[in-house]
Amino acid sequence: MSEQKNPEPKGSSQGAISIAPYRYALCVEYSGAAYRGWQIQKEGGVSSIQEEVEKALSKIANAPVSVICAGRTDAGVNATYQIIHFDSPVERDVRAWVLGTNTNLPDDIAIQWAKPVNDDFHARFSALERRYRYLIYCNPVKPAILPRGITWTYKEMDLQKMQEAAQYLIGEHDFTSYRAVACQAHSPVRTVKQLDVYRSGSLIVLDVRANAFLHHMIRNFAGVLMTIGCGEAEPIWAKQVLEAKDRRQGGVTAPPYGLYFVDAKYPDEFELPKSKLGPYFVP
Repeated sequence: MSEQKNPEPKGSSQGAISIAPYRYALCVEYSGAAYRGWQIQKEGGVSSIQEEVEKALSKIANAPVSVICAGRTDAGVNATYQIIHFDSPVERDVRAWVLGTNTNLPDDIAIQWAKPVNDDFHARFSALERRYRYLIYCNPVKPAILPRGITWTYKEMDLQKMQEAAQYLIGEHDFTSYRAVACQAHSPVRTVKQLDVYRSGSLIVLDVRANAFLHHMIRNFAGVLMTIGCGEAEPIWAKQVLEAKDRRQGGVTAPPYGLYFVDAKYPDEFELPKSKLGPYFVP
């Protein structure tokens, strides 16, 4: 990785001197339950994670700061490894970006680390792949702990059938049937590199890696796999839904609360700290 360049004065057309910004990458962890998603909303008075992060960083920079994220998450979705970058007109120690910013953030958002990067780094476009985990809590009685941190079902799930169905979704496919009707992506084709389904205590975990994701894609995966797991459809249905290329043929979109953005992979040259693959209570 090349070293962060010291800013050099740049002359403007008016003859004034401006300073080239410093670029930083940060890791953000958050519980999305209280927010309308990552992105700042057009409607006033609607809370977003991006808005809270930008306000806190701006206080440390003593100037307005705008951030770019690795992947925008929907309302209610969580993250343990959301990567962002921003340009600051001033240089700060990484402790200031972490500890100082955290003192200005609500308790459900926290900066985990900060690192200076060069101008080649872009949180979204430099990412090679992204990874999510979806947590399903199977128990006859609803939970009081983390009710908006997991998706609860009272139904028994057949893990083997879910694992069999998941195999149909791995690889490069047209995922029209598994994306939201309002999805704005230009192409429905994505490459799913991994879709593991395993049990951890009373939790069933869907662990998904792909080059990129479509709107509601993983929640629609979860909806189909849960339908198969509880015996309402056979594993082959996951393939039939995929091949239909019609969202109306898919299952119900699963709730957002069990979904966690847990990793984003970047070229080694940027030397970013590795993800611990949260959330912390899931191995």
